Amino acid sequence: MRCGRKEKQINFGSFILLVMSQIIRVTKEFPFEMAHVLWNYDGPCRNVHGHSYRLFVTLSGVPGVDQDSPKNGMVIDFSDLKNIIRNQIINIFDHSVVISDRINKDKADLFKELFGNTVLVNYQPTCENLVADFAVRITPYIPAGVKLHSLKLYETATSFAEWYASDNDPSAASRHLP
Repeated sequence: MRCGRKEKQINFGSFILLVMSQIIRVTKEFPFEMAHVLWNYDGPCRNVHGHSYRLFVTLSGVPGVDQDSPKNGMVIDFSDLKNIIRNQIINIFDHSVVISDRINKDKADLFKELFGNTVLVNYQPTCENLVADFAVRITPYIPAGVKLHSLKLYETATSFAEWYASDNDPSAASRHLP
């Protein structure tokens, strides 16, 4: 007995059956650097400025049970997740300037000329809108049997936006409308 609890012995075979039927969440962090401009904003963020972003991607699923597979026991191979995020997010947004397509064309062209990697988006590039965009960008690439559970995007050390699949289920969406 430890801490007033009875210990239960489980043989290895039962443990495998128990573990393999459990839904597990796995999370990987992806740091990247990005600048943005908030079009028509009434504060200092209307100026070009950058952040050291940290994106946390959480997936859920049942770990694989194929004893012959090199991915046995994994919800997803972290290197596969890294490739998805690198291709759909990091390669596009890292060391870029992100601006709304609402900005006039001459200014957008000037941004491209001055900064090179300029990403035009069809929304105000706030942390909230970026994290929602990232969910849309990566969802089609998540393997079958695995779910995108959540994203957390840190814009600063103390400020972040979160996206949860459960909050964005069409049946749940009406609960958040004004």
